[in-house]
Amino acid sequence: MEHFDIRTGVAQMDVPLIHRFLQEESYWAEGIDYETVAYSLQHSFCIGGFIEDRQVSFGRMITDYATFGWLADFFVLPAYRGRGISKAMLSFLMEQPWTKRLRRLMLSTKDAHGLYRQYRFEPPVNVPVLMEVYRPQVHLRLGADVLPVPDGNGKDV
Repeated sequence: MEHFDIRTGVAQMDVPLIHRFLQEESYWAEGIDYETVAYSLQHSFCIGGFIEDRQVSFGRMITDYATFGWLADFFVLPAYRGRGISKAMLSFLMEQPWTKRLRRLMLSTKDAHGLYRQYRFEPPVNVPVLMEVYRPQVHLRLGADVLPVPDGNGKDV
């Protein structure tokens, strides 16, 4: 098996590559603009797989680092699938000390249930208590109009 490195942090990520995959090849973010992708990475724990300094996979966790995490945008470029890269990324992520203390981890997937079950993901236990606002194509309507994040005191940061 070919050697690959796992790297974390948005500064390590190839944002144009991530944007291109999400915009052109993902079923969940087709058509998303660059600014929205770049902004979302700034507010996530980012992880990527690299072969010879070329990024071949990506994922992020939206988290408060204390109680909750949502896995999003996980992918491996088609030419690199089947090499254990996604499993290595998930193992690395799930072994982080802060991840181990999160009360709830969630994700949404159309076709990778078997992969995520290996990391103890299951359908929600108490579905009646879960609610959502579902806007699957809002990124197509908003475009680059990404708003600043409020600081909790009503002020934008």
